[in-house]
Amino acid sequence: MAETKAKKRPPKKDVLGDYGVSVDMGLELMRQMLLYRRFEEKAEEGYAIGKIGGFCHLHIGQEGAAAGSIKALRVDDYVISSYRSHTQAIAKGVQPTAVMAELYGRADGASGGKGGSMHIFGADVNFMGGHGIVGAQVPLATGYGWKIKYRGEDSVVVCFMGDAAVNQGAFHESLNMAAVWDLPVIYVVEHNEYGMGTAFNRVSTTGMEEKSGPHGVTGVSVDGQDVLATFALFKKLVADVRAGSGSYFVNLETYRFRGHSMSDPVSGTYRSTEEVEHHKKEKDPISVLRERLFDAGVLDQERLEEMDAEARQIAADAADFAEASPVPDPDRLYANVWAEVNPNGRLFFDGRSRD
Repeated sequence: MAETKAKKRPPKKDVLGDYGVSVDMGLELMRQMLLYRRFEEKAEEGYAIGKIGGFCHLHIGQEGAAAGSIKALRVDDYVISSYRSHTQAIAKGVQPTAVMAELYGRADGASGGKGGSMHIFGADVNFMGGHGIVGAQVPLATGYGWKIKYRGEDSVVVCFMGDAAVNQGAFHESLNMAAVWDLPVIYVVEHNEYGMGTAFNRVSTTGMEEKSGPHGVTGVSVDGQDVLATFALFKKLVADVRAGSGSYFVNLETYRFRGHSMSDPVSGTYRSTEEVEHHKKEKDPISVLRERLFDAGVLDQERLEEMDAEARQIAADAADFAEASPVPDPDRLYANVWAEVNPNGRLFFDGRSRD
């Protein structure tokens, strides 16, 4: 977040009202994005010093996508995502301590320390996981949508995916089924311009928003770096879907400020340093909202720094919690495994054998 010393400005215009956002909600969106940024920076630090192993995909730069979309949901709505899901899990209600402990591979982690960065789960808050296989979450989201419709419920499913997922067969099959059955699912591409290290325009001759049209699913676009625009759109879409409109497809235009994963350079291979720095300077979602709140006269630098300090403390506490959490007991290795076959060919279900 760029440092800007500014006193509380006299209001220029009702920038929050233009989006139908209250002052309290505008400040809450800022608070949430600061938490996501500081949490991910703490995770980055933990990975660098060897506390976090395996793969680790950071959401830095895409905080507006998580905050703006998930804030529009109810507690009983569902969120399912890809492997870049730390902040989305927190946004849906998974505690930062549980997310960080999972990154550390500890017993108090959201998935018991067995899932790691790519498999954060919080079924108790309807966060149905990050998923490591590209596009794997899309048919699962469709299944949740079918469950909701079959049972006559009015919950909504939001399914996040990356650019590369739209070229998976499961994506197209899922949207076709969602359209045929009018399922309450909002499919969201966090369109950060790259599928790993490949620019999206190198693998598609059509625009992202057009991907859903052939299946009869309405596609819309929004600037994901503008958290107010994102929140306003999702508030409308969620209301529409809850009222029975059927599915939507959202091209959420965003940009990641870090590499694809922690093992990937930020720039210099498939994107230039100039490109990355331009987005960080002009399109940082935190800076964009900061200026809006300053202009509206509802936030000043002193309060912003207090909010940032609170976010840093929550992230630090999460790291301390993860460090203190024990490693999983080796006996837990096979817990939650549905079936196991021993060398004699007998099946073991939940620790019991059956012939």
